[in-house]
Amino acid sequence: MKGSCLCGQVRFEAPADAKGFSVCHCSQCRKQSGHVWASAYTPLRDMTIEGEVQWYEATPKAKRGFCPTCGSFLFWKANDEDSVSFSLGALEAPTGVRLKRHIFAEDKGDYYDISDGLPLRP
Repeated sequence: MKGSCLCGQVRFEAPADAKGFSVCHCSQCRKQSGHVWASAYTPLRDMTIEGEVQWYEATPKAKRGFCPTCGSFLFWKANDEDSVSFSLGALEAPTGVRLKRHIFAEDKGDYYDISDGLPLRP
């Protein structure tokens, strides 16, 4: 799976066996992305990233990676884990992937409903 930011200065490649295809409804993802953030994760050692990524320490436990030129939100990384989440919206089509679940569903915005029938994790 190959992806990039809006301007193309940051490119990444993730392995086909990535896991956790989900939509996050937490307030941080909604504020940073403008709505919800769809992602999957893989061990960082299996991810290839080209270009400069700027990291924002969103909390003491995790950071968010984005392109310093166009601002595309591409990555999420817990400080104590060896995996990195990557943006499904940044992938080149066809992706060949399907969402599996919604996470932080209880924190979703009040302006939309989750009605696709996928499992909800509070």
